[in-house]
Amino acid sequence: MPLQIVRNDITHMQVDAIVNAANASLSDGGGGVDGCIHRAAGPELLAECKALGGCATGHAKLTKGYALPCRYVIHTVGPQWCGGAHGECEQLAACYRSSLALALEHACESVAFPLIASGVYGFPKDLALRTAIDAIGDFLLAHDMTVYLVIFDRKAYQIGSKLFADITAYIDDSYAAERADERGARQRRVPLECSTQARSKTHSSSSTRAFPRCSCARSTSAA
Repeated sequence: MPLQIVRNDITHMQVDAIVNAANASLSDGGGGVDGCIHRAAGPELLAECKALGGCATGHAKLTKGYALPCRYVIHTVGPQWCGGAHGECEQLAACYRSSLALALEHACESVAFPLIASGVYGFPKDLALRTAIDAIGDFLLAHDMTVYLVIFDRKAYQIGSKLFADITAYIDDSYAAERADERGARQRRVPLECSTQARSKTHSSSSTRAFPRCSCARSTSAA
């Protein structure tokens, strides 16, 4: 399964890239996940970050990993929670999409994310988890990569474990359906003399399970 939710310290993850929940200036390296990553990587990381010119909310930038056990650190800036009516869910989803696009661009096979914006930025943890799983799940339907969602908080980890069962079934069903469609397309392209044999091996595709999407409006009304 290419998506795994783990309870760990993200600076200990042996992956190609870890994602840093950074601030817009990229020059602080203060508290939370940001501070932990900078302390583990060493001062060279902050020096490189200062040369990047900051980062907008929902975007991502990449640096070396330095003393960390990863090749790269991908820095992304999450939104501050303002009640859910200001596009926070879409901005948060953009953090995951931008980071995964950078990882793909740099040939990363494994990436570890923290639960972005769920600390001092105040994003409700259950909604932050749902948004993360939605965005990562969509990416994994189209790309092969191992993605870890690294959660240190016990309560958030327990919530994530419940959501994980849903996304596992969703990705497995969708992946099976997509691969069956690809096999059908290949069979239609085989030479005429092989067509009878190909038809005898036709594989019926699995149905894709409806998966509830993140909705800030729904979460706000429930709060």
